[in-house]
Amino acid sequence: MNTIMLSDTPRGVRAAVGILRQGGTVAFPTETVYGLGGDATNDQAVARIFAAKGRPSFNPLIVHVSDLAQAEAITEMSSEARALGAAFWPGPLTLVLPRRAASDLSELATAGLPTVAIRVPDHDLARRLLGEFGGPLAAPSANLSGRVSATRPEHVMDGLDGRISGVFDAGPTRVGLESTILAFDGDIPVLLRPGGLPVEAIAEALGRPVDTRAARHITAPGQLASHYAPRARLRLEASGPGPDEVWLGFGPVSVLRPGLNLSPSGDLMEAAANLFAHLRAADALATETGVRRIAVASVPRTGLGLAINDRLERAAAPRPEDYAAAL
Repeated sequence: MNTIMLSDTPRGVRAAVGILRQGGTVAFPTETVYGLGGDATNDQAVARIFAAKGRPSFNPLIVHVSDLAQAEAITEMSSEARALGAAFWPGPLTLVLPRRAASDLSELATAGLPTVAIRVPDHDLARRLLGEFGGPLAAPSANLSGRVSATRPEHVMDGLDGRISGVFDAGPTRVGLESTILAFDGDIPVLLRPGGLPVEAIAEALGRPVDTRAARHITAPGQLASHYAPRARLRLEASGPGPDEVWLGFGPVSVLRPGLNLSPSGDLMEAAANLFAHLRAADALATETGVRRIAVASVPRTGLGLAINDRLERAAAPRPEDYAAAL
């Protein structure tokens, strides 16, 4: 398959819409990361997303819509869910909600579950694409399954060139972390994945705390134990790199070579925006210098730091090949 580059222009959007209506796949930027979009009502289009990413079919996809009204047409929204949508959409919040019986979403997009993960992205190009397409787009992160998410078009091409129909050449994303995912267990708000919207903001909007215990079953994207992984192995909470490690720092510390710093000033927003690009760069540096590990500095577990640590822990988790080697 020849993957074409699409421009951030009306012509580029029209070309993308044509691809999507024919059941093709297009990578487009959101405020969080690049998403790999396909018609969420078309089984073949959704199957192409899974095939391109090498993603397990039990892992549901986030469905992107243009506004709150379109979300309400697809899901059963409680008053609290509606209030969160009104407060934070467009933005980096995904709500897992009961799917309406009349919805024509592909069963593949929801992994056969009675719920759907849904959000309204806060990116001008994404909003224009959704508006022109006129329907929901299933759009997981535009990278090979389990690998580092894409925050630039070149990251998308690095993993998916020749596997998808097109990629928008639209520069880096703003937030740099995937969306926060929230569900409701009865009337209890439950955090399924920390992300670009701090959980503290959700709790403040609801006027009560959010249950942050990890979900036992995969009911939303980003819950696999090993995820977001570079090729090199990660050592977390490090005070500095060993002789066989690349350094990934945080905060105003002395420059340690070879290495990078997520935010020399200790700014969590900057660190979040840099996380995936720096993981990719550190991985490349490890390959260039012939080392096998990346030592990662401690990052505070408040605000966006909760999501940063979640991604780092999943990137450092044992991988499927580790289990296979132990057998």
